[in-house]
Amino acid sequence: MSFKRLNARISKITRLGVATLLDHDLRFHKVSQKDGSGKCDILETKNPEHTVLGVVYKIDPLEKPILDNYEGLGYGYEEKQISVEMNGDLVSAFTYYATHIDEGLKPLHWYKEHVLKGARENGLPEHYVRKIEIIDSINDYDTERHTRELEIYSTTRLSSAF
Repeated sequence: MSFKRLNARISKITRLGVATLLDHDLRFHKVSQKDGSGKCDILETKNPEHTVLGVVYKIDPLEKPILDNYEGLGYGYEEKQISVEMNGDLVSAFTYYATHIDEGLKPLHWYKEHVLKGARENGLPEHYVRKIEIIDSINDYDTERHTRELEIYSTTRLSSAF
């Protein structure tokens, strides 16, 4: 959800708005291929009590393979088209979904912080931010990676949105 994190990966992005995905639940159970920690997934539950809030971005189609590489498409994540509600309209979007999951995983502190920063910067409701805050997370044994991951929030990067 974080514009800064997405913009650190690809440069031609435009935020279209906050969206709601029904019958899905936010989980941190996708097995990371790099460090074994839990990464985000929006699990389809078909439970009407489950709702995921997120952000729809428009990206340059030429940069999608770059994003696919960062996200690990084909390595624990696959892609699917979804319909989300945004400003009273149904909007078609793509998302990545986890294919390699472990319910016992926890996210690294810095990874959860990316999700929280995205939720806050996009003005998601406090009850939803709180739902993310209470998720257990763990320390990263690679302290340099922890620092590097969160550096994007302390530096200014110019973006070329279209």
